[in-house]
Amino acid sequence: MLGLKQRLYASISKKFMSDCSSYNSLEVRRGCRSKKQAREIFAANDVPHAQGKIFFGPLAAHKFVAEHGFPVVIKPNVSGFSRGSYFPIRNYKELYKALLLAKLWWPTTVIEQYLEGKNYRVVVIEGELMSVIERFPPTVTGNGRDSIRQLADAENKVREQMGLFPTIHPILESQQSIKHLAKQGLSFASIPAEGQPVTLFYRIALAPGGTINTIDKSTISEENKLLFLKVLKMFNANILGIDIIMQQGIEVPHNEQKCIMLEVNSRPYLKMHDVPRNGLREDLSHYYQKLDNLQITQSDTY
Repeated sequence: MLGLKQRLYASISKKFMSDCSSYNSLEVRRGCRSKKQAREIFAANDVPHAQGKIFFGPLAAHKFVAEHGFPVVIKPNVSGFSRGSYFPIRNYKELYKALLLAKLWWPTTVIEQYLEGKNYRVVVIEGELMSVIERFPPTVTGNGRDSIRQLADAENKVREQMGLFPTIHPILESQQSIKHLAKQGLSFASIPAEGQPVTLFYRIALAPGGTINTIDKSTISEENKLLFLKVLKMFNANILGIDIIMQQGIEVPHNEQKCIMLEVNSRPYLKMHDVPRNGLREDLSHYYQKLDNLQITQSDTY
C-alpha cells in the first residue's frame, strides 16, 4: 500500500506540480503531504484549525455531518492547486457528488468543517513573511447595462492587458460556470445590477478564472505574523505556503476572531504571487536569493 501511495504521489507531482517551488527536504515534504498529518500537528500546537476526519467510505462522512453539520469541505488527502476539493458543501446531494469526484484524485478523502470568510495564502520563510495574498473565485461586478457574458469578456481583456496570463486564467463560459450561475438563478445573458458581484465558480482556484490580490504585509497584525512563523517551525520547513480562512480578515488578531488553518504546502506555487489582479506587484527577488542559497537534500526525490 505504501509503495502504491508513493507512486501515486510521484505521478501527481510530476503532472500537476512541475511549476511548484522545491525548497524543502524530502522529509519535510513527506510530513506536509497529508491533510491529516497537518491537522494533528495543528492540534498538538494549539493552532486554530477545522475539525476534520480522513476516511475511505461515505458512511464516515455522513456521520461527520450528522455530528458537526454543514457547511463542510471535501478534498483528497493528497492533492495540489485545490484539485479535487469541493466547498462549501451545504446539503447531502452536494456531499455525495463531492465524495465521488474526490476519489478520482486519491483513495482516501478528508472532510472538514468549512468557515465562511476571507481566504489567504501566506508564504513564510525563516524569520519573515515572503508574500501574502487573498484569493477570490472568478467574479464579475454588474454595471446595470452589460450581461455577465459581456462583463466576463471585458474582465478577460483587462487581465490580458495586465499581462496576467497564463498564470491567471481567463473566465470561460464552461459547463461548470453555466451550472454555477443557474444555481443562482442566472445565466451568461443575465444583466446584474450596478455593483452586484456575481461569482462564476464555487471554488477559489486559478484554473476556472480565480484571481489574487496582494496584501500589504504592514497591515497584518503582529499576533498573526507570529502564528505563521510558529507554523513554519512546527514543520521544520524552509518555506511553507499556509492556507487560512479568517472570518474578519488578516489585519485582526487570530485570537479575536474565528479562523481555520486549512493546510500547509511544502511546494508552494510562487508564480501566482507575481500576478495580482489588484494590489502592488511585489519585488520578491530578495526572498528568492535567500532560498536559492539553501542546501536542499533530496529535492528531486519523491
